[in-house]
Amino acid sequence: MTNCTGLTSAEAQKRLTEFGPNAVEDKKQHTWLLFLHKFWAPVPWMLEVTLVLEGILGKWPEAIIIALLLLFNAVLGFSQERKAQGALALLKKKLRITARACRDGQWCSLPAADLVPGDMVHVRVGDIVPADLTLSDGQILIDQSALTGESMPVDRSAGADIYSASIVRRGEASGTVTATGAKSYFGKTAELVRGAGSQSHLEALVLSIVRYLVIMDGFLVVAILSYATWTGMPLEEIMPFALILLVASVPVALPATFTLATAMASLNLAHRGVLVTRLAAIEEAAAMSDLCSDKTGTLTQNRLTLLALTSWEGVGDPELLAMAAIASDAATQDPIDMAIIDAAKAQDAPHYERASFVPFDPSNKRSEATFSREGVSWRVMKGAPQIIAPLAEGSVDWSAATESLAKRGARVLAVIAGPEGHLRFMGLVGLADPIRPDALNVLEKLHGLGVAVRMVTGDSTATAETVATELGIQGKVCDRSDIHEDCAVYAGVFPEDKFHLVQGLQKQGKVVGMTGDGVNDAPALKQAEVGVAVESATDVAKAAASLVLTTPGLAGVVDAVETGRRVYQRMLTYTLNKIVKVFQVALFLSLGLLIFHNFVVTPLLVLLLLFANDFVTMSLASDRVRSSPKPDRWNVRTLVLSSLVVAGAWLVYIFAVYLIGHAMQLSHPTLQTLDFLGLVFSGLANVILVRERGHLWASRPGNFLLWASMADIVVVSLLARMGWLMSPLPLSITAILLGATALYTLLLDQIKVPLLRHLTKV
Repeated sequence: MTNCTGLTSAEAQKRLTEFGPNAVEDKKQHTWLLFLHKFWAPVPWMLEVTLVLEGILGKWPEAIIIALLLLFNAVLGFSQERKAQGALALLKKKLRITARACRDGQWCSLPAADLVPGDMVHVRVGDIVPADLTLSDGQILIDQSALTGESMPVDRSAGADIYSASIVRRGEASGTVTATGAKSYFGKTAELVRGAGSQSHLEALVLSIVRYLVIMDGFLVVAILSYATWTGMPLEEIMPFALILLVASVPVALPATFTLATAMASLNLAHRGVLVTRLAAIEEAAAMSDLCSDKTGTLTQNRLTLLALTSWEGVGDPELLAMAAIASDAATQDPIDMAIIDAAKAQDAPHYERASFVPFDPSNKRSEATFSREGVSWRVMKGAPQIIAPLAEGSVDWSAATESLAKRGARVLAVIAGPEGHLRFMGLVGLADPIRPDALNVLEKLHGLGVAVRMVTGDSTATAETVATELGIQGKVCDRSDIHEDCAVYAGVFPEDKFHLVQGLQKQGKVVGMTGDGVNDAPALKQAEVGVAVESATDVAKAAASLVLTTPGLAGVVDAVETGRRVYQRMLTYTLNKIVKVFQVALFLSLGLLIFHNFVVTPLLVLLLLFANDFVTMSLASDRVRSSPKPDRWNVRTLVLSSLVVAGAWLVYIFAVYLIGHAMQLSHPTLQTLDFLGLVFSGLANVILVRERGHLWASRPGNFLLWASMADIVVVSLLARMGWLMSPLPLSITAILLGATALYTLLLDQIKVPLLRHLTKV
């Protein structure tokens, strides 16, 4: 360890005050602000306006019910997202990093957060570099893959700069701190994450649906107010009706149902090793069309193994490997030495007792050893071919063989050995970072799901092309100058290139996923709709990602896509059902008033209808569904137009119920009860109708949906029979209405099948 000439405690404290702690600040919002944010969205806005107007008009029962709806949505969404964030916080906990620093003329251990520029720090094998340093002495092998994406460790000696969050793989050295916290290389990359982010497609979907429904509601309210003015209807009568019409047109439970469905899916994924930190990412995973995957540590194992041996004439592979192993030592923990030693053990290469060993020296680019063979002292060296080959006897043409191995993505070493003064060229050793065992299977599944996988790496084009071929990734191979081109592989990229790559694909209308593990991946992880941090990811990457894998491999990505697509199918059913019911109810209430000159259903019964239908259909969050074979994308215009067709059929149904009830000479309050039951039964029937893309009997609904539907039928039938909250209705009429609804649903099923087949093709 070098002489201690660092800062005094007083000077260090002064600089700590000036520069701040050696940490990247994690800005957190107050809990109450996060909760209040749940009231700031299109659906809550409409309910809030209605709530205020109901209060002004003194309609307190209706106002209380609307307030409860608002609170229910907010609490459900907030609680589920807090659970996800809490799980991430636990995942991010780790041991505090300490540093060996020189203070007051003595070496001591102190928290890395207390380091300041100017501190003298010593690092050795296994250490995480605590800050950016300029080395003053020593020689180390440094792993910067978490920062730069380089798969191979690099040598650094006096005068070189090393970065915080790197790992020392060999040797030891001292250096002076040049940057800490947000000013360090690590910190600057982390700061890029703050400006990244993409709009949730779920938010855009809800806004689009609300826009269509508000436009329709606006026309209906204008028509009703015009009618009221023309007929002289009192304002205190028409205003409550107009407000209830507004509430009936708002997809009140849509955000809560989406949240519940994604929360249940996130719980399921957590049991399969995928932690969801942003619930909207599940819906985004269903639509993901392109996956930009980091190579090092994600598609490959980020460790060197023996790729190939090229023995020279008269030398066998076992002997070549034995000589390479003699010039290696496990004590150095050098990745190259460890790979050769492991291969020698696995292949049972000959073993010789070593007399001496000189570790790899960056100045001469080789390691060497001596041993005794048949009573004769031998010397063996290994290192870069251009350095080692000239030290052997005779002329050796090693370039063609080296180039051949390099094209396979190998790091090539030459080995020479023999009695002192008579060293001969033994051959070449090719080492490479192997692909993960599960990578081929995962990529095959993703391709089968219609997801285009693009490999992104900081390695050379030749290495990237070799790895891509092994993984079965076909297409154009580009370097960073072609980052905006449509390529299957991007090589030699920098951290900011990955960020801009994701942005470029998003501008093309693609839903982009990004897998990664390093700090360099964090900005792109946050910018992507589906940012996936793999198991070995740094804390910055985990914080930026929306999905965090807690088990090795990338199988979790496939699970997330398939789960997301099942959620999409459930939400497609819910959205179809909701739009159909909004059109049916809003048009029935409005046209009923305009045609029959009275309120076909009371405002209180309309609010009761929300509970009877909307919150029962939340059970769709656990319904049985099949995932789609290709990325799912919401087409709101087609969704709304298709819903209009089904809604038109249900509108005919409910008007028929009203006319039949009127023909039976039921009293007006009793007729309103009949209409209410007709709306409830048709709402439940519509769920069964649209949940299956084929005929409704093709699959059985989920248990929760079945039990919730039956409970709903029993409750509303009992309320009608007993006359609670409505005028009483004989049970026999309720039974007939239920049977008629079932028959009508079977008839509509014949129309729905070709309609939804067209919808799913769009």
